Amino acid sequence: MSASSLPAISVAQSPSLSGLEETPSHVETLVEYLLASKRSLSSIYHVSRANEIVTVARHALEESLVLQSKGRFIKQGIVSQLAILNDVKQGAETVAKEGHREFKATLVDLDNAEARLQLTLNALRSTVVKASLRPKGEQKKSLHDFLEEGGRENLMAEVRESIDQTQEAQQELDQAILAFDEDIGSVQSSLASTITSSTHDAFEYPIPSLVRSLESHAKEMADLLESLVRHFDLCVTAIKSTEGGGVTARRIAQDLPAAFAIEDQLGGADESIDEKERQDMMQVLEKDAADVEEVVLEIRERLAEMEVQFDLMNGHLNALMESYVDTSNTFQMLEDVGSKLDGYIAHSREFVERWDIQRMKIETHMEELDSLREFYEGYVQAYDRLLVEVARRKDIQNRMETILQEAMAKVDLLFEEDLSERETFKQAQGSFLPADIWPGLKLSPLRYTVTTVNHNSAAK
Repeated sequence: MSASSLPAISVAQSPSLSGLEETPSHVETLVEYLLASKRSLSSIYHVSRANEIVTVARHALEESLVLQSKGRFIKQGIVSQLAILNDVKQGAETVAKEGHREFKATLVDLDNAEARLQLTLNALRSTVVKASLRPKGEQKKSLHDFLEEGGRENLMAEVRESIDQTQEAQQELDQAILAFDEDIGSVQSSLASTITSSTHDAFEYPIPSLVRSLESHAKEMADLLESLVRHFDLCVTAIKSTEGGGVTARRIAQDLPAAFAIEDQLGGADESIDEKERQDMMQVLEKDAADVEEVVLEIRERLAEMEVQFDLMNGHLNALMESYVDTSNTFQMLEDVGSKLDGYIAHSREFVERWDIQRMKIETHMEELDSLREFYEGYVQAYDRLLVEVARRKDIQNRMETILQEAMAKVDLLFEEDLSERETFKQAQGSFLPADIWPGLKLSPLRYTVTTVNHNSAAK
């Protein structure tokens, strides 16, 4: 057709019209061109559909840009908030790790203190009290048998309670951190899913390029339709310019179905043009008539392609909408996690407070264990000194007895000497002295004995 080059797919083959006489068959051929041209104008519905698609597509483009903008803004907010949540979680993990480390170190110190105490207790168990210090017939006893261990057992029970309290606090904090991590992981997984799906769709079905393609197709279809309209106008002009063509065409049109009525276009008087113009018009008309169906087919093909691209665009728009909904749901998940944030922070704070209390108790108990150990070590040392004291006292007693024995031997000699002298005096002077001159004249000398005295009991 004029103004465009179209592939040649003829609808009706006819001999060249240039130079033909104006015969009924010639008019019928022109009418056939006119009918085919009018049928081709039904493509206006395709063009209308194309314009409708472009209008909807442009609106979809605007909507997609809004959705992408909103989704991007929400995702950036989610990423920012997730970074804060991860910082809080890492802070809680640091508190837990530091608490675990301190608790482990405290347990090591506690174990060392208890081990030192057990060594001392073992020394007490292995030290047997000498039988000479105990009543005769009594079973052997160790230094440990004389201990009252109720205090130590109570102390260890308090230590175990502090350990249990600390482990319970650690378990509660670990569970809170695990739940916190799972909540953050759920949000991250949901966010990653929306990012992956939206990115994939954006590369596979980019709406802007689809809209540009749809607009291009619609423009081409409008141009093609315009060429069909020009061809139709040319057919009408050709018939009216043919002598008697209008009358013949109207007669032929009377036998056509209503859908293909052409009387309106053939109304009015026949037009008159010179021979040169008519021949040029006929050549153009003959050439364009062969391309009508191909133009109609191209319009249909372009519309079919537009429908496919329109479906792709709608699919991507739906994907964007789903991604936006998923992003909004992810944000709601983030808000739910945020509502629990105070509780997670409270768990960390509570653990620190409980651990500080229990650590002070355990450290106090360790000091008490060390004091108890020192007392038991003093007990062992005191027993060793007791043995020395017993030996010292035995030595003193032996020395005292030796001195007493020597003194008593001298006293006995003096007694015997005094007894012998008295008897000699009595023999020599007794007959001369009255018996009552001195009451002690006839008395025997005093005899001395030594007895022991126990200050803790009556004198023996």
